[in-house]
Amino acid sequence: MKRTEAEELPESDAFPDAPHPRFAQRLIGHRVAEAELLAAYRRDRLPHAWLIGGTEGIGKATLAWRFARFVLANPDPRAPAVREARDLSVDPNHPAARRLAALAHPDFSLMRREWKTNPKRLGAEIAVDDVRAALQVFHMAPAFGGWRVSIVDSAEDLNRNSANALLKMIEEPPPRSLFLIVSHRPGQVLPTIRSRCRLLRLEPLSESEIMEIVLGLGPPWSKRDPAEIAAAAKRGGGSAREALARLGGSEDTGALIDSIVARLPRPDPRAVLKLADALAGRAADEAFQALHRELYDWLPRYALASSPDRVEALGDLWDCIREAARETETLNLDRRLHVLAVFAQIAEAAGGGR
Repeated sequence: MKRTEAEELPESDAFPDAPHPRFAQRLIGHRVAEAELLAAYRRDRLPHAWLIGGTEGIGKATLAWRFARFVLANPDPRAPAVREARDLSVDPNHPAARRLAALAHPDFSLMRREWKTNPKRLGAEIAVDDVRAALQVFHMAPAFGGWRVSIVDSAEDLNRNSANALLKMIEEPPPRSLFLIVSHRPGQVLPTIRSRCRLLRLEPLSESEIMEIVLGLGPPWSKRDPAEIAAAAKRGGGSAREALARLGGSEDTGALIDSIVARLPRPDPRAVLKLADALAGRAADEAFQALHRELYDWLPRYALASSPDRVEALGDLWDCIREAARETETLNLDRRLHVLAVFAQIAEAAGGGR
């Protein structure tokens, strides 16, 4: 099937040059989480909102799409096909699966950072207008008389207005509504949203599972030297996305990020300058995001080990860095200056040491 121009646009919820999670027919790992979703559905008392949490790149979105496909293909929890199912797999030729793969299912919506035409780039956050448009699915009767499903990928990309728009629907959803919210840091999701969701936490992948995922992606990933894949899996920290980032030619930058974060809050100034230069170009999108993921993970750990009088400053710093990163992306500001400013802010907030 020939891809349309719209399908060729970059997708914020997919790794470059890798298939989107909606096309995945297998789930590597997370059998316990998958069984929990299936059991909840069979009981016909399915929570209307799930917060699927865990490290980025471990398969949260794959599981969300897998469950959405199963529910839309099997709208009756009491049907024999559901009772006899061993997992959430669905025949890719099933009409519901085909519609979902084409993003053309009338009872489904997706909330993610969307492609903007002016300037031509992915948005830095999930806009409130995009959330409101996605929620229209829940204002109409189900086209197939079953469930209405929405995936949010990810909660961290919601701004205050878009999060509040989503919250209003989650607070009073219509019958047979299902929200699958992907979150890389569920503890930092808006408390009012988190309190209305059932948390499903996924664990990091093993090295063998990461290798299986990479090999299953097909070319160019599967054609890489097995030793390179194994090395990337080992350094991926349980994340297939991190392993792919290193295989995609960013191994040197990934190692540089690792070395800088390991020495925070006092990294080598020369290494910081080198990283700022490496992240200045538009081709470094993934590495730019990887740096911020590492910083967002480091800050809570450092705050817990810091003196009480410094915790508040470090908490404010998390919000400051996130807002500055969004502004840099939205306004196409100088990434080099942003990186240098971030490490200067960390040094100031940390007071030079613990």
